[in-house]
Amino acid sequence: MSKPKAPRRVGDNEALSVGTQIRGSAQKLNLVAGLIRGKKVGDALNILQFSTKAMAVDARKVLASAIANAENNHNLDVDALVVAEASVGKSITMKRFATRGRGKSTRILKPFSRLRIVVREQEEA
Repeated sequence: MSKPKAPRRVGDNEALSVGTQIRGSAQKLNLVAGLIRGKKVGDALNILQFSTKAMAVDARKVLASAIANAENNHNLDVDALVVAEASVGKSITMKRFATRGRGKSTRILKPFSRLRIVVREQEEA
């Protein structure tokens, strides 16, 4: 006997991908996510490809994963996909210590972020 299948967290015409441990602060990642919200996936991939922000590399990987999920798992048309949601949150924070003068030390915080991208198949208008 197995447990019942969990309901989908997104709609029937949507696909989801989550990057759980992206190295960098949520504030910087949110600047990159703001560039692609509401855009067609082809345009969003181009924006991330040629962006000068370092976080754009990881955001592009998550977006590519969402597109692949839409195509392979949910049989959605890739050409009609739009970035419906790109939400950012905080993940873990690594704590490190740096030695300072007079026998003291200070804490260095190395934050990680989460990126959740939902792509939606949009009807041709």
